[in-house]
Amino acid sequence: MTGTARSAEPSLWRDRRFRRFWAGQSVSQFGDRITELALPLIAVGALDATANEVAWLTALIWTPNLLAMVLGAWVDHRARKRRLMILADLVRAAVLLSLPAAYLLDAVTLGQLYVVALLTGAAGVLFNTAYPPFFVRLVPRSSYVDANSKLSAARSASFVAGPAIGGPLVQVLTAPVAIVVDALTFLASAVLISRVSVAEQPAAATATAEPSLVRRARDGLAFVVRHPVLRAGLGCAATVNFFTFVAGSGLLVLYASRSLGLSATVIGIAFGIGSTGALLGAVLAPRISLRFGVGRSICLGAVLFPAPLAIAAAADGPLWLRSGALAAAQFLSGFGVMLFDVNLNSLQAAVIPDGMRSRVAGAYSTINYGIRPVGAVVGGLLATLVGLRATLLVAAVGGALSLLWLLPSPIPRIRSLTPEDAPEEAPDNTEDNAPGNAEGGTDGADAVSRPVAP
Repeated sequence: MTGTARSAEPSLWRDRRFRRFWAGQSVSQFGDRITELALPLIAVGALDATANEVAWLTALIWTPNLLAMVLGAWVDHRARKRRLMILADLVRAAVLLSLPAAYLLDAVTLGQLYVVALLTGAAGVLFNTAYPPFFVRLVPRSSYVDANSKLSAARSASFVAGPAIGGPLVQVLTAPVAIVVDALTFLASAVLISRVSVAEQPAAATATAEPSLVRRARDGLAFVVRHPVLRAGLGCAATVNFFTFVAGSGLLVLYASRSLGLSATVIGIAFGIGSTGALLGAVLAPRISLRFGVGRSICLGAVLFPAPLAIAAAADGPLWLRSGALAAAQFLSGFGVMLFDVNLNSLQAAVIPDGMRSRVAGAYSTINYGIRPVGAVVGGLLATLVGLRATLLVAAVGGALSLLWLLPSPIPRIRSLTPEDAPEEAPDNTEDNAPGNAEGGTDGADAVSRPVAP
């Protein structure tokens, strides 16, 4: 599609359904920033939790992703994905509201915090696995990149403004009461999604006995592994996530404080600048992909996301130079991750068959998110053995090498999502194949996809 043709596409802002969905997701993202601040503050302030107990709180939020592959297989056989998304929002709202209720009764416990973390994480996985089939019914193929850009820009904006809003709310209302705001945003999201009508794909039907849930999950993973581009995309995303979590935000803050001697205020400003880089990357991703191609934009993002850690690792000299290096690293990394994420999201939406979307999302989540805590543990060990600066360098180099997954694949040659530039969806034949034999995965097929967002 030419630039003229593409520019002739009607704006998504004129689509009332998309505006409602975007509004629901945007307000929910801002609410999430409040809970990310308030939940650990409840543990530390009200319950005097130790560092290890707070770490477990974070781990429990991610733990449900380990079962995303199985949940995705279950979601693929449900007819009404939109209802599952609404259910997930309502569950998260109800679970979060239990905290201020318990607080008012002076009954908040660490065990309750753990249950809240686990259940909200599980509901998030349900939402995320039901989302891909819903997205492709809401947005026309030619607008995938634009839609993901707008959604990612809202998320990036929440990281810029969210803490500034959440901090005062927590201070004025107390952390448990501030969580009410996040619960209300999930309710708002549920209401808005309920008003977005889409022609949903019927649930998969089979003439023979329905395969077991485990087999369907295994078939979904086999589909990814046998597909040359899905395999490359997953390998790239998992690698870059592993190494960026080696340098995790905790170690980076520790490095900035102890090695660079920066104050909390300067570190906060640097991280805020990084969020503006992500916002800019999300906004400019469609223009960059139009100019250089979707595939090349993904390759650039795969390098630009982790590589700037080397800038922070090399920081030295006067205060302005040390703080500037940290801010530059955060800005470039934020820009890179959005360039990577927006385009990969769009590619997957363009080519994964309807009957496989939730299973593919689940398989990606299980591996891509499951590798993150492993990277964090390895990062802690490396920092102990070789020091913080060397650990950041390892993360920068290792993460940039994730590009090696993409170069032999068809991804760098994809310019756009139009049929003339990108192949059609791979057929979904997995339901009738032997376990693990996803012939629809098309060995050697020139197809494209994206991993779950890093």
